[in-house]
Amino acid sequence: MARRKRQSMAGGGGAEDDVNLTPMLDVVFILLIFFIVTAQFIKEPGVDIVRPEVDNKAIAKPLAILVAINAESQIYIDKKEVSPDEVSFTLKQMREDNPRGKIVIQADVASEAEVLVDLMETINKLDGSTVIDVSASRE
Repeated sequence: MARRKRQSMAGGGGAEDDVNLTPMLDVVFILLIFFIVTAQFIKEPGVDIVRPEVDNKAIAKPLAILVAINAESQIYIDKKEVSPDEVSFTLKQMREDNPRGKIVIQADVASEAEVLVDLMETINKLDGSTVIDVSASRE
């Protein structure tokens, strides 16, 4: 009995000797955050150059010309309804304003295929395009 008391007093116990590492980890993380926040980033030496000023309008991406065919086979160019007779004229004007812009056709599933084919032929005659983007709306 006396031996057990001596061992426990001297620190020779069994399961009670576990060290709690939580406070030490807290201190380590606080130090890590401190060093990250206060660290000065080293500026690498290099050649100083003066960049030219650029007008963003000159590099503007060409906008697409959107042609849509709804379920009633009505044609819309940039959200404005256009009669089939005016399609060629309207697209020609828009091509003059935006010569590099792509023509994108969006056709409703319920629209007539004949209207789509006529529209594609009109675009081909207009500027000789062989690549036309066509997408159908999904239900």
